[in-house]
Amino acid sequence: MAYAFSKSHFFTFLVILTFLSFSLIKESEAQAKPPPIVKGLSWNFYDSSCPKLESIIRNELKKIFDDDIGQAAGLLRLHFHDCFVQGCDGSVLLDGSASGPSEKDAPPNLSLRASAFKIIEKLRGRVQKQCGRIVSCADITAIAARDAVFLSGGADYKVPLGRRDGLTFATRNVTLDNLPSPSSNTTTILNSLATKNLNPTDVVALSGGHTIGISHCSSFTNRLYPKQDPVMDKTYGNNLKLTCPTNNTDNTTVLDIRSPNKFDNKYYVDLMNRQGLFTSDQDLYTDKRTKDIVTNFAVNQSLFFEKFVAAMIKMGQLNVLTGTQGEIRANCSARNKATKSFLGSVVEDVVEGFLEI
Repeated sequence: MAYAFSKSHFFTFLVILTFLSFSLIKESEAQAKPPPIVKGLSWNFYDSSCPKLESIIRNELKKIFDDDIGQAAGLLRLHFHDCFVQGCDGSVLLDGSASGPSEKDAPPNLSLRASAFKIIEKLRGRVQKQCGRIVSCADITAIAARDAVFLSGGADYKVPLGRRDGLTFATRNVTLDNLPSPSSNTTTILNSLATKNLNPTDVVALSGGHTIGISHCSSFTNRLYPKQDPVMDKTYGNNLKLTCPTNNTDNTTVLDIRSPNKFDNKYYVDLMNRQGLFTSDQDLYTDKRTKDIVTNFAVNQSLFFEKFVAAMIKMGQLNVLTGTQGEIRANCSARNKATKSFLGSVVEDVVEGFLEI
């Protein structure tokens, strides 16, 4: 009788174990599913019209990064600044005119690398030579940002595509309102990005983009002069003063002192050691709403990569133009046929949109 009871329990245990295993597999599959995408975008948008699109861009960027890996950070940041202001519509790429300065001329964008704009235009030329004028500058910018992450050591991931290029750019004030400064605290950043449906985990993950790149002294000398920020590690601060001996020095330094050219989770290790460069960085470890997220990313790089990818895909869909909205620019820095009336250009682009399908 005892044997039968034991055998029955063993059978029950196997059933439960099988059920749990099946549940875990289903849960894992659910987690592996890509995030939802907005209407008009697709995971395979150019599979028929420009099947070599992503390989064209990646192969070109491999050559560029082999020569200067620092360009990766510039392309990633360009995508951030495009999406946070007016949505991911390539508006940051537009030049100004005699009638006024462009979005790229606003103070937060003056620090964007001129070479990043040139690279996007070079990629546009390569793509249009292969496929014609069917891929937007906004999509090229999104793909280039993904490749900047992957080719510098980060995760590879699919990018939903189908964005159209905007017909206008944001004003100086709108740009300032949508790009928090390096001196912003966590409350300011969380409040700003909450308006874009980005939660604290998204914010901390996207801040991890600072694991690559450089900054000018002007972005952080407020933490060094007239007195050093007491939150900053003293030795780290003293070393920064060697690079920036005055509060108006125009030198540069790396954002992540542990692995400045590799996309990894060392940025969060910096924060835990009070070696974050900007107030906007270091305050993430000071604020109780984000401190645990920083810690989790510092000890688990796979978790950081997972959340970064999810946040990038979410950010990359902010206020996108799709279908017959906007246009597909023949030059990323200028509107198509800019001499025509606004209405005439829109009507023409609608016609072109139907012809391109």
